[in-house]
Amino acid sequence: MNVLVTGGAGYIGSHTCVELLNAGHEVIVVDNLHNSKEESLERVQEITGKSLTFYKVDLLDRDALRNVFAQHRLDAVIHFAALKAVGESVSMPLAYYHNNITGTIYLCYAMREYGVHNLVFSSSATVYGEDNQPPLVETMRTSATNPYGWSKVMMEQVFRDWHTAEPGNNIILLRYFNPVGAHPSGRIGEDPNGIPLNLLPFVTQVAVGVHERLNIFGNDYPTPDGTCLRDYIHVVDLAIGHVKALEKLEENPGVEAYNLGTGRPYSVLEVVESFKRVTGKDIPYQIVDRRPGDLPTSYADPSKANSELNWHATRTLDEMCADAWRWQSNNPNGYNES
Repeated sequence: MNVLVTGGAGYIGSHTCVELLNAGHEVIVVDNLHNSKEESLERVQEITGKSLTFYKVDLLDRDALRNVFAQHRLDAVIHFAALKAVGESVSMPLAYYHNNITGTIYLCYAMREYGVHNLVFSSSATVYGEDNQPPLVETMRTSATNPYGWSKVMMEQVFRDWHTAEPGNNIILLRYFNPVGAHPSGRIGEDPNGIPLNLLPFVTQVAVGVHERLNIFGNDYPTPDGTCLRDYIHVVDLAIGHVKALEKLEENPGVEAYNLGTGRPYSVLEVVESFKRVTGKDIPYQIVDRRPGDLPTSYADPSKANSELNWHATRTLDEMCADAWRWQSNNPNGYNES
């Protein structure tokens, strides 16, 4: 297939480009490089020995986006491009809604104009809100607790309504849990702007000396060790899920949502201990106040993806930590070293 990947230079996007190229697909990437580096795509080509096509394009630039569609006979789109920082979304809601939702609508217009009917959407476990009890299943009612999450809920609704109006479209909504790790080559990985908002990249930056210690937000939750439980999934397993979703689109499934998670939650302290075990690096930490909105426990029921996509998360927490450390130790300053 000729596959357009929006946001393909980002963390999950770049890993997915590797798996798409390895599976024999032609890859065209559009990315505005707001929270990503073009260097990641150079390394994707290095890892695979295959080439891709890159356009520095913002989805809000309708003419530039249409030009990409005009230059390629596309079979499918994988849509990652979005602003994604929860805290920032609370302080900048209009920017998040405009970028994420308007950009998605412009993408849909371009797909319709150029006859592209297959889409895989990068959704999130945030669409389950705070009222559903784990394990989380795709039939649960969706909601959100912040503008970022609401933008994902709204985009899912846009796709469902679009399919109702134009049933020829096939759309798969992939609800990620907590992507971590890096490609085992150590050449691509997570390179967040500023202070990491997620656990494992913060742990790796403590280990490499960027930060003095890890803050653990609360140890009085109703969990075995008092710290939050989350469903961590290796980014390579996640990327492979996108290739499986593309294959599913060939069956004309309409609109379907799938959880991509392991179904096995780990606590913050379990992640820290796993990282220390596989790397031999000590991770100093301190317990601080809870963060508003953090749920005690969140994890997936991945059985639908297991059965309908023939997809399974196979990489262990130790592998996630080892691969994350290989990336960070080889690239202490991320892609800025190049």
